[in-house]
Amino acid sequence: MTSAPVITRIETFRNPEYPMIIWVQIHSSDGFVGLGESSFSPDAIEAYIHSDVTNYLLGKDPDQLDLHWDTLARRMKVNRGRSVDASAVSAVDMALWDLYAKRNKQPLYQVLGGLAREKIRVYNTCAGYSYGVKTPHGWKAGEIDYRPEQPYEDYHAFMTDAGALAEDLMSEGFTAMKIWPFDKYSNDSNGQFIHATDLEEGTDPFYKIRDAVGNKMDVMVEMHSLWNLSSAKRIAKSVEPTSPFWFEDPVPMDNIDTLAEFRKSTDIATTASETVATRWAFREMFEKQAMTICMLDISWVGGISEAKRIAAMAHAFHMPIAPHDCVGPVTLMFSVHLSLNAPNALIQETVRAYNNTWYKEIVDQLPRIENGYAFPPEGDGAGTNLLESFLKHPDTVVQGSDL
Repeated sequence: MTSAPVITRIETFRNPEYPMIIWVQIHSSDGFVGLGESSFSPDAIEAYIHSDVTNYLLGKDPDQLDLHWDTLARRMKVNRGRSVDASAVSAVDMALWDLYAKRNKQPLYQVLGGLAREKIRVYNTCAGYSYGVKTPHGWKAGEIDYRPEQPYEDYHAFMTDAGALAEDLMSEGFTAMKIWPFDKYSNDSNGQFIHATDLEEGTDPFYKIRDAVGNKMDVMVEMHSLWNLSSAKRIAKSVEPTSPFWFEDPVPMDNIDTLAEFRKSTDIATTASETVATRWAFREMFEKQAMTICMLDISWVGGISEAKRIAAMAHAFHMPIAPHDCVGPVTLMFSVHLSLNAPNALIQETVRAYNNTWYKEIVDQLPRIENGYAFPPEGDGAGTNLLESFLKHPDTVVQGSDL
């Protein structure tokens, strides 16, 4: 009788070109490898994985997905937001699910329960090439690292000519876009107040979009949890005449009653929150009807295991989900699988400035996106692997823990 496979090696990968991202690979004794990813605080995530995670996981049966999640996540059950523990568990959980699907020779969406739709609508988050996880420490709200030599500098575009950007996106088939012109005004007041002149200037891109393309483009308002309640309400009232699609993370996620009060103050959908981790935190948000649309990030929330549970719980509250990705190519692949599987998925985030440039330097496959929709990835598991050129790059640092 053949012995059951066990987990034999856990690896982490980092490269200074992508300073905020960490990748995880988990090997099983029958020769399969699963891939996961997370971002921000990569030093601490790496240390956590090669201590707490490896001490538990090496030698275990890779198929016991729920048991492994529950064991590893005991320390994070009280967490409301993204943390080192939650990010580490997320990356490892993603790798375990990728491994499981590959060992069963099925695409990830199939082992999650199958396709609920043949394609999912996407929106373009108008980040620039060097925004977010490509930015080293020192980033502040509204800061633009403008690289005019790079294609798709959409952050600069929406700050300078949002109407032209909307027309360009529509020419590629996008019918929804997300912008955040108010962020920079939060720095001087720490988000406690926004001046009338700043309010007018920040609202102007939304009118430019309407002037250029009318209501053919849905426009999401990203607020990055930067504002107190009164300021968030003022921003919402200023933008409401342009009929935005949603207000995202209008206030910090540390007081759910405040979020619920914001939601009641506007007829526009309130979306939250990529910054929240675990089903326990989302349960409170659902019970208090604090948002209209549930957003989660698979690489921070607790992995695909927890994302699937939260999506099902949202469905019980008649609430759609909108998976987040502005963090990495593996997270995008997992998010598309979940968006295609979850019956209550509404729309999937994507960033063309990343998809068309540096995402391609890391993985061998990305989702097929055409005419504003993402289609099922091909192949087993999540459908993507780290490129040999990335793995063998002299700047790529590998740390491994073996059985």
